[in-house]
Amino acid sequence: MQVYLDNAATTKPAQEIIRKILSLLNENWANPSSSHKKGEQARQSLEQARKVIANAIHASPEEIYFTSGGTEANNLAFHSILSGTKKKHIITSCIEHASILNLCNYLEKQGYEITYLPVDKQGFISIQALKSALKKSTALVSIMHANNEIGTVQDIKTISRLCQQAKVPFHTDAVQSFKKISISTKGITAISLSAHKVHALKGTGALYLKKGTPLYPLFFGGAQENTLRPGTENTLGISCFAEAVKIKYPFEKVQKLRDYMIKELLKIPGAKLNGSKEKRLCNNMNMHFEGSNAELLMKHLSEKNIFVSTGSACDSQKQQASHVLKAIGLSDKQAQASLRITLSPYTTKREIDYTVRNIKYLVSITEKLQLF
Repeated sequence: MQVYLDNAATTKPAQEIIRKILSLLNENWANPSSSHKKGEQARQSLEQARKVIANAIHASPEEIYFTSGGTEANNLAFHSILSGTKKKHIITSCIEHASILNLCNYLEKQGYEITYLPVDKQGFISIQALKSALKKSTALVSIMHANNEIGTVQDIKTISRLCQQAKVPFHTDAVQSFKKISISTKGITAISLSAHKVHALKGTGALYLKKGTPLYPLFFGGAQENTLRPGTENTLGISCFAEAVKIKYPFEKVQKLRDYMIKELLKIPGAKLNGSKEKRLCNNMNMHFEGSNAELLMKHLSEKNIFVSTGSACDSQKQQASHVLKAIGLSDKQAQASLRITLSPYTTKREIDYTVRNIKYLVSITEKLQLF
């Protein structure tokens, strides 16, 4: 048995996507910028995909720009919004994805003032702290919808309303929450999305950018994507992204399995759930196993064909305590004893039971594991 429980890192392409790939490779592979019949066919597919993504977040098709993924979408959002103002203050949270934190670090060196909002023990920012941080020089607020490590879901409706009242652009990284939680563009200037988190292909993403927001490309070329993202569009990836968006996400089924697995894992002595139980992604659990070493647990689980992670896939090579877990109050030792387990619509109860049995056993012999 193979049990894949690292769906926050990437997801297995759905069968509908695999069928779509074969169809596109055989019939619809032309350059959408070409003016001949085959090019027009590709262009129609591209624009249809744009409509599907737009409808999913209640946007207009002309507000959707296709990218190579969530990281590029985040960067494009920042650079476009900031290009339209001389203000130099940015507000974000201390638990954002690396693509936001590293970008803010770069902008800080360019003279921007960055306010990093702290979070409480469950991973939530304080709305009052955000309100207090806003000032006349604030150019942008960027708070992720749902955290990629602990699954905490922020109150972006209240955040967007607050930003609207202050007349400050608001961007949210919705890479993890897209399709799992309904999202509307009301009061939001920019939203970042990614295809490979929703059972489509890597190398494709999208940015919602509110009409009227300046367009500031990261590089220059042709007129594709209204010049914001030049270069021949990845029609295969984009069409597959749209196909994946059409597939209904079984929220209740996944959440029921998640709650069952949390309940079983909490029976392990010293086990604790990191983050909020109620306001978290339906497929996410981040578990701390006191006295254990998560890296060792992950490697031994992998030998049993059970695939989990110790945190963000983007930071997995650094071998250091997660900035997210430290931000919610865990010590380095506690953070390094935490596993991230993320389910998918394809996860079964049998797979969960198999995983729980193996984690229980490995935690029980944790001292022996650390000898090797």
